Amino acid sequence: MTQPRGSAGNSPAVSAALSGAVDLSGLKARADAARQQPAQDGAPPAGPPAGGGGGPHVIDVSEATFQAEVVERSLQNLVVVDLWADWCGPCKQLSPVLEKLAAEGNGAWVLAKIDVDANPRISQLFGVQSIPTVVAIAGGQPVDAFSGALPEPQIRQWLNQLLDALRDKLPGIRAAEQGGGEPVEEPEDPRFTEAEEAFERGDFAAAEAAYQRILDTEPGNELAKAALVQVRFAARATQTDPSAVAKAEADPADLDAQLAAADFEVAQSQVEDGFARLIAAIRRTSGDDRNRVREHLVGLFDLFDPADERVIKARRDLASALF
Repeated sequence: MTQPRGSAGNSPAVSAALSGAVDLSGLKARADAARQQPAQDGAPPAGPPAGGGGGPHVIDVSEATFQAEVVERSLQNLVVVDLWADWCGPCKQLSPVLEKLAAEGNGAWVLAKIDVDANPRISQLFGVQSIPTVVAIAGGQPVDAFSGALPEPQIRQWLNQLLDALRDKLPGIRAAEQGGGEPVEEPEDPRFTEAEEAFERGDFAAAEAAYQRILDTEPGNELAKAALVQVRFAARATQTDPSAVAKAEADPADLDAQLAAADFEVAQSQVEDGFARLIAAIRRTSGDDRNRVREHLVGLFDLFDPADERVIKARRDLASALF
């Protein structure tokens, strides 16, 4: 990690690089291993304990606790990650401001402080080039970010914009604002638990069957519908040959190769590349071939939030290609 470069200001490049494009689950296996490894010589596990100096809404996070404290917590609340180091002067200016705002938020969002020197894998995951860097996490994925020690009014405005955008998606925000603190978690639905466990162990057929059983009894269950799309894509993507992109580049007329390459690119978070590949194929084809590619592309759209800017742009490009 290097000293911060340039002036302390909002970095659109940071936001664009992180937004929806970082797979935070990459730390899960490492965290599980850290929890399972016995402490040597009676020493406690590495990493700072949970709970920061800024009250209950400020927590210290390590690689071992990242999955639970950041990824899983962000399914209910906005989590703002503060990547800092003890030697970083601007970090010492920024962190107290963030802690103050977190206390004022009273649970509408949570500040997760991460020492990059003690947890280098996390900064590598985010591709951080300088610190301080602040990343907003919602629904298990980065949604925005900035670097540098911004002034308090600018940070407050940034937070308010995020809270306004996420209020209807994260129940913890509205609950905190209504004075109820963090929402009481509803009991887990055993049908979803069965499906999720099958998915986690890589048994996609069992996961698909479990979600389908939910839809057989509740055809309008949107969670099951969305999960089923994800499972089917995961099953297909795991069968994709990594050489699919090279094959597609070598023969643009090979539709099977184009579809497989697009799946591979989307699975590798190269979403725009996968969408663009299929739109280009639609421009080159007609009749049944064109319809086949269009249906495949629309199926990929279903993997994402309809408001995702990448999907919105690709839908515009698709309309242009078709008409």
